[in-house]
Amino acid sequence: MIRYILRRLAAGVVLLLVVTMVVFAIFFLLPRLAGTDSDALAARYIGKSPSPEAIEATKERLNLDEPITVQYWEFVSGLVMGQDYDSGTDIIRCDAPCFGYSFKTNTEVWPQLMDRLPVTGSLAIGAAVIWLVAGVSIGVLSALRRGSLIDRAAMMTALAGVSLPIFFTGLVSLALLSYYWPIFPPGGSYTAFTENPLAWAHGLVLPWVTLAFLYAAMYARLTRAGMLDTMGEDFIRTARAKGLAERKVVTKHGLRAALTPIITIFGLDFGLMLGGAVLTESTFSLPGLGKFAVDAIRGNDLPVVLGVTMFTAVFVVIANLIVDVLYAWVDPRVRVGA
Repeated sequence: MIRYILRRLAAGVVLLLVVTMVVFAIFFLLPRLAGTDSDALAARYIGKSPSPEAIEATKERLNLDEPITVQYWEFVSGLVMGQDYDSGTDIIRCDAPCFGYSFKTNTEVWPQLMDRLPVTGSLAIGAAVIWLVAGVSIGVLSALRRGSLIDRAAMMTALAGVSLPIFFTGLVSLALLSYYWPIFPPGGSYTAFTENPLAWAHGLVLPWVTLAFLYAAMYARLTRAGMLDTMGEDFIRTARAKGLAERKVVTKHGLRAALTPIITIFGLDFGLMLGGAVLTESTFSLPGLGKFAVDAIRGNDLPVVLGVTMFTAVFVVIANLIVDVLYAWVDPRVRVGA
């Protein structure tokens, strides 16, 4: 198991390096291949109607006139060791990990990401618990009651959950449960968990349910399909022939084997969720990473967009590492064959 984890950690480091290459290529290399010169690229980091002096200063700050290999080295070294930006009158220090510096607001991107991470983290964790419990439970029940009224009703609800977009279900829930019946606070209300746990949960119930409804529907369908395949295997019939209780057969043997694809997709979904639930945060006006990125796109604040992109990619890689370890714990054949 230790060797398996070490191999996965080494692969994760390599994957992180590849991620930095891809992100750097998207923001710096591809625009040049498309014909964008240094002046036009620098103007994207400033905003609308930049002056020639501001463009020239930005080119020097980002080393846009340097060879592409030098720019990539500065980009990677900034993530690990921090980076200095020359403002013309002073040297601006961006401490590690430096995910960029917004020249529009004259602030580092990393502290802003950390300020918004608790909001996105609260949204992702709460919704993940709901969609895992609800999705897996409904999927197992539907598989065990295949063809029944419960199965058909559950799958119809799951189909509706997959089909309805978040901005529709979110606005409907706000209209009914916040404005028509003032049961929950309207969008834009967020209380930190450390200040008031009850107010924190009460303000996030609607975003949790809205976000979990989409994912719970997908997980219910996946769990049902996995359970139907697993419950027909030979080892399930052997377990029943040995006289094991049906609950033990379902939970210990059937469900455990059916959970392997669920764990894989959950790691990816949760990693992307921590990077920012864009639609949910925008619908409910939550000041998280997703809304932060949307506001940066509208304001043409490219360093912030770059920082959120890199931050999301790192979280997905970390989630993949955790999934690999859990996968090996659930299915020992994975670590034996790896």
